Amino acid sequence: MVWFRVGSGVGSVAKHAIRRSLCQGGSYATRTRVLPSQNRYFHTTVLKSKAQAAPVPHPVPLSRLTDSFLDGTSSVYLEELQRAWEADPNSVDESWDNFFRNFVGQAATSPGISGQTIQESMRLLLLVRAYQVNGHMKAKLDPLGLEERETPDDLDPALYGFTEADLDREFFIGVWRMSGFLSENRPVQTLRAILTRLEQSYCGSIGYEYMHIADRDKCNWLRDKIETPTPRQYNQQRREVILDRLIWSTQFENFLATKWTAAKRFGLEGGETLIPGMKEMFDRAADLGVESIVIGMSHRGRLNVLGNVVRKPLRQIFSEFSGGTKPVDEVGLYTGTGDVKYHLGTSYDRPTRGGRRIHLSLVANPSHLEAVDPVVVGKTRAKQYYSNDVDRTKNMGILIHGDGSFAGQGVVYETLHLSALPNYTTGGTIHIVVNNQVAFTTDPTAGRSSQYCTDVAKALNVPIFHVNGDDMEAVVHVCELAAEWRQTFHSDVVVDIVCYRRFGHNEIDEPSFTQPKMYKVIRNHPSALDIYQKKLLELGQTTQEDIDRIQNKVNAILNEEFLASKAYVPNRRDWLSAYWAGFKSPEQISRVRNTGVKPEILKSVGKAITSLPENFKAHRAVKKIFEQRSQMIETGEGIDWAVGEALAFATLLVEGNHVRLSGQDVERGTFSHRHSVVHDQETGEKYCPLDHVIMNQNEEMFTVSNSSLSEFGVLGFELGYSMENPNALILWEAQFGDFANGAQVIFDQFLSSGESKWLRQTGLVVLLPHGYDGQGPEHSSARLERFLQMSDDNPYVIPEMDSTLRKQIQECNWQVVNVTTPANYFHVLRRQLHREFRKPLIVMSPKNLLRHKECKSNLSEFDDVQGHPGFDKQGTRFKRLIKDQNDHSDLEEGIRRLVLCSGKVYYELDEQRKKVKADDVAICRVEQLCPFPYDLAMRELKRYPKLKEGSTLPEKMDAEVVWCQEEPMNMGAYSYVLPRLHTAMKELGRGTVEDIKYIGRAPSAATATGFITVHVKEQAELVEKALQPEPVNYPF
Repeated sequence: MVWFRVGSGVGSVAKHAIRRSLCQGGSYATRTRVLPSQNRYFHTTVLKSKAQAAPVPHPVPLSRLTDSFLDGTSSVYLEELQRAWEADPNSVDESWDNFFRNFVGQAATSPGISGQTIQESMRLLLLVRAYQVNGHMKAKLDPLGLEERETPDDLDPALYGFTEADLDREFFIGVWRMSGFLSENRPVQTLRAILTRLEQSYCGSIGYEYMHIADRDKCNWLRDKIETPTPRQYNQQRREVILDRLIWSTQFENFLATKWTAAKRFGLEGGETLIPGMKEMFDRAADLGVESIVIGMSHRGRLNVLGNVVRKPLRQIFSEFSGGTKPVDEVGLYTGTGDVKYHLGTSYDRPTRGGRRIHLSLVANPSHLEAVDPVVVGKTRAKQYYSNDVDRTKNMGILIHGDGSFAGQGVVYETLHLSALPNYTTGGTIHIVVNNQVAFTTDPTAGRSSQYCTDVAKALNVPIFHVNGDDMEAVVHVCELAAEWRQTFHSDVVVDIVCYRRFGHNEIDEPSFTQPKMYKVIRNHPSALDIYQKKLLELGQTTQEDIDRIQNKVNAILNEEFLASKAYVPNRRDWLSAYWAGFKSPEQISRVRNTGVKPEILKSVGKAITSLPENFKAHRAVKKIFEQRSQMIETGEGIDWAVGEALAFATLLVEGNHVRLSGQDVERGTFSHRHSVVHDQETGEKYCPLDHVIMNQNEEMFTVSNSSLSEFGVLGFELGYSMENPNALILWEAQFGDFANGAQVIFDQFLSSGESKWLRQTGLVVLLPHGYDGQGPEHSSARLERFLQMSDDNPYVIPEMDSTLRKQIQECNWQVVNVTTPANYFHVLRRQLHREFRKPLIVMSPKNLLRHKECKSNLSEFDDVQGHPGFDKQGTRFKRLIKDQNDHSDLEEGIRRLVLCSGKVYYELDEQRKKVKADDVAICRVEQLCPFPYDLAMRELKRYPKLKEGSTLPEKMDAEVVWCQEEPMNMGAYSYVLPRLHTAMKELGRGTVEDIKYIGRAPSAATATGFITVHVKEQAELVEKALQPEPVNYPF
């Protein structure tokens, strides 16, 4: 084994200069800092010239070095030892007495005769530490042998003054409070034995990175695992299991390649050891108490994981390759649009090697690499809540990444960053990187700035295990070690399987165009199975007959499943979780339910949410707010937005539902309106009224949490959380709606289309503050038009609108609302749970309406009492459209213009109408934009048919129909409403699309002006135009 290297060139001259300083002439100068407890000085060493040298420690007899000497990573130990020495020099070993006397300028008392000096001990410990820190740089990680890495200088013993002649000298290296290699009861070892052990531990097929972790206990735990004196050993029975799993992994890919030669499958060839590694990881996790695992991964190797790990029926996978068939003979059939086979998910209860069972869920995901990461973490957290997994040891998330995406996609860091946050932690996620050493066609040198693709994880105290993907048993070892770490320390861990991609990005791609050298090597490189079989044969742990028997068994099963796939008919596609049993598909009618609440319940919860503890010292402004809220509940009048929301949350809690609200600054609210968490101004103690709605309330039953400054990661987390159980109201609020596009991938690939692609419902609520009040182009618009443009309701077909037969919302991909009253907000939130299906809800939430004097509701609008204002023919429920508030009859002939609008512009229009006394203009609010309320829009169109004679407008002309919005023409709801409103008018014979007039801002590139004076002028103009006496002729 070569330990000493011969240097050359300029760098070598510098290294030899350092060695000369260390070995011959350099002495140790002192750098001082005052110890807090005494007026003595603690000394650390730096090289200094001889002229300024401090006294050199005399050699100390080896036999006298009975105390642990020096931990190269810890100055704390030295400080503690020095304090003991200062109090009583006889309390420490004589070698330490000698050390401190020398280094504080006092005369040494023991001349010493040994060949091991203090300097040599220090240098040897630095060498050991160098291996712990940088040994991975010398590890044999690349199965192709193409990686050219320079071994760090600090792994060269010569740098520390050691020569070949020192190899068989004995040295003392025991260290206080250190585990692993340095802690054995054999402190005297030869340099040769020390170096051999270091090479075995740190420079084999596994490269360990953990010395960036600041926690001594965690590092010691890892040292114990890494620096064991005996190499990893698996018995014959265990190796047969590993071999069987590797054969399954390899033969599965070979079988697919044979049967479907031209199909894209994103196979695992070159990384087949992932499958046995995952299985061993799951077995170990189950032994340590894990009962459920949620898996997220991209397309590479996904089919292999589905078939061999999660146990999706092979005949179903093969059927999907052959084109597949939709489920048949199913009541309430809903098949959606489907997705390609390597995006689909599944779940299965899998037996483990230890005789246990573990539930596995592979989450469906798009091709957007790493987008599924926060979804998996959120779903895992939800599982922990519903299973009362307080210690977070029964439910675990596993994410499988690619090397290019782990380094390149920002959502990876956003997800890692959630790992230790109290309301987002899952007790650790295991990250497995399938490191192909190339991303599509991009080499690592062009794909990342860091040495490893996993370096982003070092921002946290996360250990990283790099492993050669061709070393089957090394892969198994680190996978098991990762499971043990997660269960012991409840934090993330990364396994980096350095492998290769035998074919291109997909099987019909030609990789030699861009990586000719790599693929020349790959063509002649043996598979991991060949390598492992050869190893076991050489060790006598298996025979060729045993190998042939396993392979024949696997091939027989694969062929049997292939034949069965031809007649395969998919079973009913149930929801992933049992919690969803009984929920209806878009093709099964779900009756509309009332959302009003008994008055006594409203009063009771109202008191709870507006009260603070007697001795709680709230901020005086907050205290005043709570006093005003209490008055609102008591009088039943003037309920504002925040109280309406709190009442919705509280009544859902009383009914036994879980409520969770998260996002940036949601506890107080961006606009200082919510105050769901109140802070004691003297003690800093927090109080959340909604935690005290019912007796002995679970502390997580209502969760409100400020999130990290992330949109993509946090929205993905909440989406995953909402998918686990339908009996929960899960909300994410953007700081401003303008910032929601930081999570556009979640909206596009998951929220708007997930049910259609993957048959997975979610009732997630997204609150997006929206409204034009002069705050500029980044604080005005939640991009309402984008959500409406992604809606899948047909603008030219009026669906069944009878309330007993209506499935309009069920058949639409989501709901988009722009609500204008606290009571209606209350009902739309409660509606999310009071139905037999789940559908995402996008809310254009208000800003200035939060305190608007007219934006108030009475408590009677929240209850279920017949005759109260909110009660209509069916009962109290969400109003999809609010008619004009001037008590118009069912047939009002004196109206010259019907203005339809949505959102807070209504209040400005109403104020202007009062100002100019335009009583012949009716204003209706479309509260639910998507799906469009055709029945209510047609009701209002019929209400205002003809003008009275004597009108300034031509006789017998219908009332003008105007759409008014504050957004620019190319934004807002106009493009969505126009064809749907025309469809409703056409149904009534009410005119053409040209009869729908537009009032709003002109088309614009930016959402809003940045000049407050321009904003005021634009807003005033559009409001005035909507009420002008002259006919509106724009845009036709």
